[in-house]
Amino acid sequence: MTVPEPSRQPETDTGPAPDAGFAQYLASPAGPLVLDSGALRLAGPDVPIRTVTAEGRHGPVNIRIYGHPAGSGAAGLVWLHGGGFVSGTVDMPESDYLARVLAAAGTPVLSVDYRLARDGVCFPVPHDDALAGWFWARRNAESLGLDPGLLCLGGAGAGGNLAVGAALYLVDAGKPLPAKLLLAYPFLHPDLPAPAGGLAADVMAGLPRQLRFTLEDCIRTAENYVGGPVSMAPSYAMPGYADPAGLPPTALLACEFDDARGSAEVFAAALEQAGVPVSYFLARGAVHGHLNHAAGLPEGRPALDFLAAELALAGAA
Repeated sequence: MTVPEPSRQPETDTGPAPDAGFAQYLASPAGPLVLDSGALRLAGPDVPIRTVTAEGRHGPVNIRIYGHPAGSGAAGLVWLHGGGFVSGTVDMPESDYLARVLAAAGTPVLSVDYRLARDGVCFPVPHDDALAGWFWARRNAESLGLDPGLLCLGGAGAGGNLAVGAALYLVDAGKPLPAKLLLAYPFLHPDLPAPAGGLAADVMAGLPRQLRFTLEDCIRTAENYVGGPVSMAPSYAMPGYADPAGLPPTALLACEFDDARGSAEVFAAALEQAGVPVSYFLARGAVHGHLNHAAGLPEGRPALDFLAAELALAGAA
């Protein structure tokens, strides 16, 4: 499929131009601030935090650990933030605020600070960093008071992609799998599958340009991560195209007003067809990046409650 190169809009001192596409916002150093400046100031619950380092194929990978287990042999979550592979950090609300909330509720979170696909970095570097974080968590689970068999793996947006790609690798390699995958509005298909029932055109038309995903945005984001044409992408890089048979039970959080909602729906259907248990939650009125935009607000609570409940079920298994 040939996709025309979108026009590049000039950036201002405070970030991309107002009519810039989502991919351009993410590629700008000031982009995340423009997208969600208010949410960056939300702190979340006060929990113990420390940082450890895992050795990965491409160098050290920092892992920020939130909280202590409620008891020995407890469940835990290895989490990967979003940001289109080129932006985002462990400090963004969908990572830091989420981790604080879940840790305060008794589930420790290990947030992996993977390398971004910038300055010549591309797949498999972020994928390998995600695996380095997962393997470190498995090896050290017991010393952290966690049951390695109850460790879950998840992520938001691009982090959801990395989580599924890592899980597919674990299946193929015959390694122990996560107890559950937790995915928030994951980016799994660059061709933007249409969501069932469509999207409310009037609502979508009223969203700021930086919150919309055109086909060009998705292709550019995917090709930047892959390091070439999407047709070259292995299943670990674009896992929406892979056979999901053998994956662990999966919890999927989607957003009502998200151009990429169809990606979550198609993946949920593929999991069900493969016999993988799926829990699906649609955040009503939410846009992509919901865990960022609604951090600390009542509107964001149902999504966090869904993820917390799914972790509790994994821990009770």
